[in-house]
Amino acid sequence: MSFDFDATVVGAGAVGLACGRALSKRGLTVLVLEKEGHIGQGVSSRNSEVIHGGLYYPTGSLKARFCVEGRRALYGFLESRKVDHWKCGKLVVATQEAEVERIEAIFEQATTNGVEGLEHLTGAQARALEPELNARAAILSPESGVFDSHGYMLALQGEIEDAGGSVVTGAPFESAEPRQGGGFAIRVSGEGATTLTSRLLVTAPGLSAQPVAARIEGYPVGDIPARHLGKGVYFRLTGRAPFNRLIYPPPIPGALGTHYRKDLGGQGVFGPDLAYVEAEDYSVDPAKADEFARYISRFWPGVTVERLTPDYAGIRPKLHGPGEPQPDFQLHGREHHGIDGLMALFGIESPGLTSSLAIGEAVAAVLTEAS
Repeated sequence: MSFDFDATVVGAGAVGLACGRALSKRGLTVLVLEKEGHIGQGVSSRNSEVIHGGLYYPTGSLKARFCVEGRRALYGFLESRKVDHWKCGKLVVATQEAEVERIEAIFEQATTNGVEGLEHLTGAQARALEPELNARAAILSPESGVFDSHGYMLALQGEIEDAGGSVVTGAPFESAEPRQGGGFAIRVSGEGATTLTSRLLVTAPGLSAQPVAARIEGYPVGDIPARHLGKGVYFRLTGRAPFNRLIYPPPIPGALGTHYRKDLGGQGVFGPDLAYVEAEDYSVDPAKADEFARYISRFWPGVTVERLTPDYAGIRPKLHGPGEPQPDFQLHGREHHGIDGLMALFGIESPGLTSSLAIGEAVAAVLTEAS
């Protein structure tokens, strides 16, 4: 049976493009479909651009595995493709005695996850590195950093196209129907509306993961996890940035919490917080500056609300609601939905950007081995 493409990927964010690259590396003809007018306009463009070390995630989870593997691969990729990045390191900070035990648990988990180079620091040692910091104790993770996520996605797109694949924007996925004998008939809407055939199908559309899966004929409704929208806003600091390293307090329920980074342009940025919303809304309420200043003052007493300006917001495709335990990444193959040649990704939020190369390799490995 002949196909227009060996593999089609829905979603041209970091994870979708990484899947496309991994499939292209295996000699497959790849098409990546993106509903927006440019790549990386969703979750991938509204985050902290942090390269995570892999400290927090439960032993044996996909998040723990993919974050460490993805981070190791990412630095080499960014270096070789000349994508701007900075391995600045990160301090996880206990600002009071009650938090010391919590960061100790993070250290133990990170060690189990295979994170390299971790150090225990006293408050004095942490302040020697970052003099404006309030810290009772801290963990230093030297492998953490920041990078140009859009430059990274452009590099992924370039590799797909260099291998003969295509990344098509303004091309919304409409539906897919498994073909008798294998593969899929995929309908694409937009100006160039068409129907094409593909032997393999990967869905990695971020916030649209659930509705996209529901438009694949024969996909069992019971296999589609509930979607929750976790909104986080960011505030930018005017004037001199107080720290060079990433600064993270202990995590909050359901997320890593409001943290600090010095971006590649040298400015300080704080965020994200977490609020569950019913619809996509990227507004930033300036009145939240007071709340941010109170939180930030725990680790940076020198903050003033006047220096905080509203910046941007992001929405994470969460699989858990308020008060519920945070689940793992979900990569649903044939064992979940019973459809040959299909991999559907759900809940790819943090550390999805750091993990993207590893996720792409895992998806490609499963689909090519199965076929």
